[in-house]
Amino acid sequence: MTQDEARAAEVFGFFNEIGIINQLSSAMFAKSLPDGVHPSHFSILNHLSRLGDGKSPVRIAAAMQVTKNTMTHSLRVLADRDFIVVRPDPADGRAKLVFLTDAGRAFRDDAIVRVSQEFGHVIGADQLAIMERVRDDLSELRKHLDNNR
Repeated sequence: MTQDEARAAEVFGFFNEIGIINQLSSAMFAKSLPDGVHPSHFSILNHLSRLGDGKSPVRIAAAMQVTKNTMTHSLRVLADRDFIVVRPDPADGRAKLVFLTDAGRAFRDDAIVRVSQEFGHVIGADQLAIMERVRDDLSELRKHLDNNR
């Protein structure tokens, strides 16, 4: 195996492991959410909670890497549940801005507790130690990838 092939295998293997962890954890997370609310919907609430609300649907769609139509549907689901409100942008009457409601913030916080309970059955001290060791490095890698997409 050449150096380039070994590097390619290492990079692929790393991201493959992350992808599998994402699939497994997303399936577990989905079980803890009420019917009709998907992990992708939670991701929008989490994004707005972490980075601040008052963002345009197009900006949120870009952050989530989904189409505008997909985002429109997801925002409709969240608005129907009173987790968000979509208001006109005061700077541009044609544009819209998305804001979390108190119910949306509470739902996000409750979902985090529920998923922690769901994961509590499979995350022991050994797994928690691994997570603590790699979390900061994964955060740095995420920031790097986000800045270079």
